[in-house]
Amino acid sequence: MKAKRKERQKKPSRLLRLWPRDRGTALVVVLAVVAVALYAVLVPVQTALYGGPVAMTMLLGLAAVGAPLLSLRHPHLAIIVFTASAVLMPLMITRDAAIGAPWPWSVPMLIAFVVAVAAITFRHGWRPGLIQLALGTAAGVTVAIMLPSIPSGNSLIVTTSIAAGVYLVAVLLAGRLRLGDELTRERAHTAQEQSRRELVEERTRIARELHDVVAHSMSLIQVQASTARYRVADLQPEAASEFDDIAASARGALTEMRRILGVLRTEDQAAELAPQRGIDDVPALVETTRRAGAAVSLSQAVSDDVSAATQLATYRITQEALSNAVRHAAGSPISVSLMADDTNVTVTVRNEYDGEATGTPGGHGLRGMNERATLLGGTVAAGPDAAGFWIVTARMPRHPITPAMEGPQ
Repeated sequence: MKAKRKERQKKPSRLLRLWPRDRGTALVVVLAVVAVALYAVLVPVQTALYGGPVAMTMLLGLAAVGAPLLSLRHPHLAIIVFTASAVLMPLMITRDAAIGAPWPWSVPMLIAFVVAVAAITFRHGWRPGLIQLALGTAAGVTVAIMLPSIPSGNSLIVTTSIAAGVYLVAVLLAGRLRLGDELTRERAHTAQEQSRRELVEERTRIARELHDVVAHSMSLIQVQASTARYRVADLQPEAASEFDDIAASARGALTEMRRILGVLRTEDQAAELAPQRGIDDVPALVETTRRAGAAVSLSQAVSDDVSAATQLATYRITQEALSNAVRHAAGSPISVSLMADDTNVTVTVRNEYDGEATGTPGGHGLRGMNERATLLGGTVAAGPDAAGFWIVTARMPRHPITPAMEGPQ
């Protein structure tokens, strides 16, 4: 049963695939179908009911119903062609037939006039559409003046009223579509600028962390290796040579680091010279989140005896957890807790849980938090609890064992 239901749901989508997505192509298809339908009705009506000559009726009918299609590329030529057919076609009708049927135009010709006005207005704006409306109405009035013995007042009033109404609708619809197109372009431009800004900010953040942590550590290595022969008594020449090689390698690495920083830091955003983020910056982060409209509470009990790498990871994990809470549980209260014992620093961020996963499984945010904690020898756990809250808990050592873990990843 479910399979059949899914099959039914798929059928409309398959039919929609046949419809052209481009607006210009769709308009050509619609106008072509209307032209064929009108031509199939107009020629028999003009020849059978109005007594018009078959050859001329076919030629002028083709001009009348084909003018909307012609207007897509050549609006002025289409106006001339339709107006000429609108003048000539009523002149070929016998007086007796004109008295017994709508005149100066038949109903299919009236529909062709309305379609021409709508197509020109929709495609090229209100000015060409108004010209077609005025010239088409003038064509009917001209024929009525040339053949005053045939009554035509009511027909002309009805024709002009219908055409004018359709013209106004086409003007409003075309304006609405143009406004929608402009809004779509603006949204695309805004999204592009937002993506570009986020890219620049991310590159600048990476450059700042490379400069503040990795480059700083490399500088210390270079200085220590260069001064080892002066600080260490009775240093063997082989060891001194090794230290010199280490110092040279560190200097080369620093040169490459400066080149990388030059690539990452662009002119779009000036390099930030602020110190690396740490636990002391978490209150400011919480306050920023409050200014964004979230209700955030903070409890903190961490001493200053925490390594720079753990402080950075603590700040970044708290930042990401707050961002996820605001994004996926907007309006719910958030609590942040920073606690430390003799060996570990623990971050806990809690917000209300509505039964749906907070964040996309395997997303970059949770993955990044896990990577930061794992590199320091810590852990991150995220998930709902029995009380109906979503909890993110990160536990990291106050002082990572491996010195290489001091750099941000």
